[in-house]
Amino acid sequence: MQPVLCIDFGSTFTKVTAIDVDKPEILATSQAFTTINSDINEGLDQALQDIIEQTNISSWPQRYACSSAAGGLKMIAIGLVPELTSEAAKRAALSAGAKVLKTYAFELNEKEIHEIQQLEPDIILFTGGIDGGNQSVVLSNTQRLRQLNHRCPIIYAGNKTISDTVKKELSACNWEVYVVDNVMPSINVLNITQARQCIREVFLKHIVIAKGLTQVEKTIENIIMPTPSAVLKAAELLSVGTIGSKGIGELMIIDVGGATTDVHSVAKGEPKQSNVIIKGLMEPFVKRTVEGDLGARYSLPALVDGVGIDVVASVIGTSRMTVQQILDDLKNHPESFMEEPGLLKTLDDVAAEIAVKESTKRHAGYLEVHYTPFGTVYEQIGKDLSGVHHVIGTGGPLIHHLNVRSALRASQHDNRDPLSLRPTDARFYLDKDYIIAAMGLLSINHPKAALTLLKKHLIEV
Repeated sequence: MQPVLCIDFGSTFTKVTAIDVDKPEILATSQAFTTINSDINEGLDQALQDIIEQTNISSWPQRYACSSAAGGLKMIAIGLVPELTSEAAKRAALSAGAKVLKTYAFELNEKEIHEIQQLEPDIILFTGGIDGGNQSVVLSNTQRLRQLNHRCPIIYAGNKTISDTVKKELSACNWEVYVVDNVMPSINVLNITQARQCIREVFLKHIVIAKGLTQVEKTIENIIMPTPSAVLKAAELLSVGTIGSKGIGELMIIDVGGATTDVHSVAKGEPKQSNVIIKGLMEPFVKRTVEGDLGARYSLPALVDGVGIDVVASVIGTSRMTVQQILDDLKNHPESFMEEPGLLKTLDDVAAEIAVKESTKRHAGYLEVHYTPFGTVYEQIGKDLSGVHHVIGTGGPLIHHLNVRSALRASQHDNRDPLSLRPTDARFYLDKDYIIAAMGLLSINHPKAALTLLKKHLIEV
């Protein structure tokens, strides 16, 4: 037996998965409330005690962890043009497992500097200009950032011509500056690999300390990555496979939480027809998006506002007043459990289905129609996911859903929205044991075992 522990420090729950890599098999799973406001080890110890009781194993030579506790890795992305360098910066941050609080473009003004101050990001990703291109906007924003009172690591991934100047100016004002390759060295060329790696290194070096997680370093090998990064690794492994073991092909993972919904896709996303051309930046093979207004609890008011409270009331068969009362109660008591019966549970299920539908619609690409003298031409913005045949659901609102297949079907193409490029004929799976992040961690040193366990434990619904 080769025992391994994988630990996921979430904002609400600390989840622990015990694995025997040799077989391979999952020996036990457990979770406890995350106790980051006191000592994060308290919640971890509760979960570990449960694992020990289930397995009779007290020694775990290999322990790996990821974390989204205390709000996860919060970032600001600054670029030049919204559709280009700002978008490139955002993609770099998301692919590193960060929660992008906001993106900014063009020259920053006083209001935006004040806003960044209030947001208090963990990292700022500062970009702008292709290599040898615009300098004035980047240099102007450098001076604006010097005025900011909030200090955090800042990663410069813009026009390389002025990288030395940017670093010198910001370092003189006590910024800790990291310089990496330009995320967009030339028009429509995306280069986020070095920025993504730097974000991870800064996370390990600084953010672990800022989140109060240094106390657990004695009991695990390292806080290896933000939780979304672990999910991305698991998604890519399951899709592509590893040496000697095939993956299942192109896929999408939908993680519905109480505050946000994350969507991950592993697919080329290229046009399927000859009369379709790509518009804008090429999409990454492994892509992640986060929707901060689509959650089944903390973000529920925003979700209901977006759909319409009357529509929600009609779907769950109650009055507008009752829905409003539920929203007010949740605002005052957000700790209510997903298993709670009655209208609250029904509203949870409706919210999860809406979150699936809207988040996948935003994640997938879409077509724009143009009529020319030579016929109809379509421009594709984003990824074509119509050929994705595997959709996997995870997160409490889906795991506890009364009809999870119905919820996951909301991710599919809708004839009423014919230009959306969502999947058309997918099979649905559920991560009922919360193992996806754990398998992402396990895959770093044991990819074959992680792939085997993903295939075994993701249940088709």
